[in-house]
Formats: sequence, C-alpha cells, structure tokens
Amino acid sequence: MFDVLIVGAGAAGMSCALVLGSAKSKPFAEDKRIGLIAHQRTSHLQNALFNNVLGLPAGTLGSDILTAGKAQLASLYPHVEQIEKEKVKSVVKSSEGFTVITNKGTYAAKLVVIAVGYTNLITIKGLESYIEAHPKAAPAKERIWLKNENHVVEPGLFVAGTLAGLRSQYAIACGTGAQVATDILTLWNDGKDTHVHDKI
Repeated sequence: MFDVLIVGAGAAGMSCALVLGSAKSKPFAEDKRIGLIAHQRTSHLQNALFNNVLGLPAGTLGSDILTAGKAQLASLYPHVEQIEKEKVKSVVKSSEGFTVITNKGTYAAKLVVIAVGYTNLITIKGLESYIEAHPKAAPAKERIWLKNENHVVEPGLFVAGTLAGLRSQYAIACGTGAQVATDILTLWNDGKDTHVHDKI
C-alpha cells in the first residue's frame, strides 16, 4: 500500500515527488510510502527547449530535465520508489483508497496524484467522468482537464500540471506539482499548514 502514488514523471509529477521526498525527516512523513510511476515517453518535455525559465540556462532541453530529474530524485530521496517502464491503464476507487493498474502490475494507494499531459489522447480508465474541455486552451487544440477544486478531483484523488486546468508553461507545471505536494504534506500533518525548505 502506497500512502501516495504519483502518475506521470514530467514537470508536475517530478516536482511533486521531489517535494514529498524532501519531507522524509519530518515525523508526519518519515514512514510514508511514496511512489512515482515514471513513464515519460509522452511528456511534453521530450521536445521542449527552454530560454525563458528562471534558474535554467538558456538552451536547456526538456529531455535532459526528464533524465536529470529522475537521477536527482534517486540520489537525494531514494525512498521514493520510481516505477519504470509501466503505463497506467486504470485508476479505480477502492475501500482503502485507489487501485492503480498498469500494463505490468497492480498497486494500492491511499492517495493518487494524476500528473499526465492534457491531450485528449488520455487512456486512463476510471477518470472519464471528470474529463472536460480545458478552460484555458484554444478549443481547436482539443485539450482536456480533470475538473477539480484546488487540485482535488475527489477526496484522495489529486491532479497536477496542465491537466489541472492550467496553462502549458514549464514553471507553472512545476509549481502546481509542488502545490499538490504541500497540500498532501498538510494533510499528513493533521491539517497544519506545511511546506519544506532547505536553508544554508
């Protein structure tokens, strides 16, 4: 049983995993089992080039961020389980949370974060009733979102990134992933506002 399972390892999913992983030293998070289904093949970062992102050198490639992000997570927070080469087929509500079924396995999770792209090619069964036309994308692009309120689709089911109804900007996607992570940390910390900062 995962305490939280993140679906998608692009900007939003990876940011969410990094923030959750960084809370390991906190009493309310030390025993939490965190998983990341690290499928990146369809990530929009695969063909991205960044010149306008604070802190990234001009010319940074999204494909390099994908590789470096997984390495950073493994190096700094190895307790976050990266599930490689699996694609999620369905997310189904269960008595204890959710059952996440991939092309290779089945996982139980108390909380699930959906952090995949906002194309209408989404194939995850169990999410159909939440899918609507994206509120901030041109209708001709046929983008979608999972209807939510402050990233909560339903109790225990979160959405991050462009699929949450936000615009397609790398910094925005990273920020929404971090936001969801701090919301989950706050939940684990009995509702007390929680964030994690490193200091010199």
